[in-house]
Amino acid sequence: MEVIKTKLEGVVIIEPRIFKDARGYFFESFSQKEFNEKVMPINFVQDNESMSSYGVMRGLHYQRMPYTQSKLVRCVKGAVLDVAVDIRKGSPTFGQHVAVELSEDNHRQFFIPRGFAHGFAVLSDVAIFQYKCDNFYAPQADAGIQLLDEALGIDWKIPTAEAILSEKDLKQPLLAEAVLDFDINDKLY
Repeated sequence: MEVIKTKLEGVVIIEPRIFKDARGYFFESFSQKEFNEKVMPINFVQDNESMSSYGVMRGLHYQRMPYTQSKLVRCVKGAVLDVAVDIRKGSPTFGQHVAVELSEDNHRQFFIPRGFAHGFAVLSDVAIFQYKCDNFYAPQADAGIQLLDEALGIDWKIPTAEAILSEKDLKQPLLAEAVLDFDINDKLY
């Protein structure tokens, strides 16, 4: 696998080695050994999957301390625009984001460590999205930032009139009003 660094510390794009022939293709979607060596040592404990239609936007989610999560995400059907936002107080990139298209065609994965909010927008008719987490979901620690916060400057590649958001995501606070308890000195994993 090739690991591509981004402008946000610890946030990386992963491109697998794909072997194609007349039968189709094969690739190793995850290797604990290789991930630990090339990205960071981590222990994933939960896998999740969602299915969404065009225009659905989910996020920007995170879990508050001490239940923070790192996520390794990928799109196995369709295409999404995946986004990570730095919410680490004291970080030189605080409030900045990285966006990457993940699709069934490019097989890319996106690693979002603890200290970052995460969200995605569905660009295809349907998308099946999978992700690994290094901590269990804790509903009492569930938090988020408003996806459409203009201060973030995210181009979701979806016209606002066609965006489909949950009531919960519509009510999330702006970054300037969000409860952020992750500090630049806290561990990313």
